[in-house]
Amino acid sequence: MKLVVGLGNPGSRYEGSRHNVGFMVIDLLARRKSIDAFRRRFHALLGQAGISGEQVLLAKPLTYMNRSGYAVRAIAGWYGVAISDIMVVVDDMALGPGHIRMRPKGSDGGHNGLKSVTALLGSEEFPRLRVGIGRPGPAEDAVTYVLEWFTRGELATMPEALGRAADAVEAWVAYGIDEAMNRFNG
Repeated sequence: MKLVVGLGNPGSRYEGSRHNVGFMVIDLLARRKSIDAFRRRFHALLGQAGISGEQVLLAKPLTYMNRSGYAVRAIAGWYGVAISDIMVVVDDMALGPGHIRMRPKGSDGGHNGLKSVTALLGSEEFPRLRVGIGRPGPAEDAVTYVLEWFTRGELATMPEALGRAADAVEAWVAYGIDEAMNRFNG
């Protein structure tokens, strides 16, 4: 069993914000797999799908970004999901809007959601998929920037980026991290 967790903030106030691209990828995967409803369990909205013959849990933590690790730890613990079988999908200011990058492990890179997941799993050894949201302007605060909605120009790049991100997750499930990185990084 694999677990794919999209990080974001719950509630309509944050829906469509840059910080919620992880939720957007989970929503796209759910639509592709005809998951109509998520259940509220383990501090998250949780769905289950078959991808390439593998059972995959799709999760959107309801704990807010900075406490995402509580949901990830609870789900992984209950279902016995190995750390290497947890894919975390997050926004990334270091990547331009529309770009994605998958890694088998790594630091939190200053991302508070990844910091929470790393702390509560006690490991950096989980795969992650970063979806680019670009950087704020010089006079703009990073926190304000990530919580804002995409601009019209950024929105034009997001459907393709979200589709590629969902494709990358499906490739990870089907072929493993190395093959998924070869296909989607670059």
